[in-house]
Amino acid sequence: MKLLEGQSVIITGAGQGIGLAIARVFAAQGARLIVADIDLDAAEAAAKSLCDTGAQASAVRCDVTVEDQVEALAGAAVERYGALDVLVNNAGITRDATLRRMTVQQFREVMDVHLVGTWLGLKYAAARMREQGGGAVVNISSISGKVGLPGQTNYSAAKAGVVGMTKAAAKELAHLGIRVNAIQPGLVRTAMTEALRPDIWEEKLAGVPMGRAAEPEEIGKVALFLASELSSYMTGAVLEVTGGRHM
Repeated sequence: MKLLEGQSVIITGAGQGIGLAIARVFAAQGARLIVADIDLDAAEAAAKSLCDTGAQASAVRCDVTVEDQVEALAGAAVERYGALDVLVNNAGITRDATLRRMTVQQFREVMDVHLVGTWLGLKYAAARMREQGGGAVVNISSISGKVGLPGQTNYSAAKAGVVGMTKAAAKELAHLGIRVNAIQPGLVRTAMTEALRPDIWEEKLAGVPMGRAAEPEEIGKVALFLASELSSYMTGAVLEVTGGRHM
């Protein structure tokens, strides 16, 4: 039996990067997927690539900062697959700048996507999961939320907030059979990180005891663990997937 056989899963920000990698790992384990992204073209291309492998996947455009859209997203999983078993709150943005140069708009945009978006996902997924008698939520935080990184006062604050939200929601929802856990990735090889200047990339890599960046699928495997019955007695946990960086 595959770990997510027949389970209905929403992944936000799944049109590319870590979100798409999580979708691929979940699809290989039998999940029926809702690929959500603010970029509908990217979501549709991702869903098609998953369907081409034999998976069940549908694309939905969703701005996670808009309440009506997030509520509709949760409803779409139930309408298409009859349930909502797993939510992965992955959608995210960066608006990096020094404290002196960062604008209030840049700060608020990051807070809205990471904190409001994660909260809305939790709120509406939990409402559906409550009716079913259980479910699992995986929130994607960042090691930046643990240690704080220069130029990321907005992102570090938001990702630390995701940890606090995860723990509060886990305590609130445990008696309903809903588990809420989080992942803090470190340096991951994506299009965004590969666009870094070579000297900056090497500086970051030098801080990783394992000597390499993570592949996106390695984050997906940890998300799979938290979404599946392999972690059935875990809630409120925050797993660092960093290659040892920032221990």
